[in-house]
Amino acid sequence: MTDHSVILLSPEQAEARRDGLVDLLVDAVESGASVNFLWPMTRAKAEAWWKGALASHARGERLIFAAEADGRIDGSVQITLAPQENQPFRADLGKLLVHRRARRKGLGALLMGAAESEARRIGRTLLMLDTEAGSDAERLYDRLGWIRYGQVPGYAMRAEDHSRELVTFFYKEL
Repeated sequence: MTDHSVILLSPEQAEARRDGLVDLLVDAVESGASVNFLWPMTRAKAEAWWKGALASHARGERLIFAAEADGRIDGSVQITLAPQENQPFRADLGKLLVHRRARRKGLGALLMGAAESEARRIGRTLLMLDTEAGSDAERLYDRLGWIRYGQVPGYAMRAEDHSRELVTFFYKEL
């Protein structure tokens, strides 16, 4: 369904792909993805966010995956390791981004599978995430066997019109 390869980026590889990651984030937000940003989504906002994320990655606090084809980044997902001493088995999955040009080709599922496999490999066996209720992402997580454990009304604002939306929380035990 897709000819993309998914790779777990080293901090150096992620830094070398910064521009592509920035472009991906801008495209995702401008196409309505609920990933913590509001319109207008500027390149400056995306660059500032990636600066912090890449620094966190370099400190070993998160892992960044990229889906690439034809020399471009079409998708990404991240694992943020729980820092609490009593939760060395837990992580959050976030920033599942798929560029508009690569949607509906199984790339989201491919990225999630890679992240889940790596989480299992490093002993992070309880994963958590949240997403806008009724979104394509919510349907993807359902298909991939994630368990809904609650919803909160008005939890986050929609990128394009700033309306407060219902958010669904999920977990998965690996």
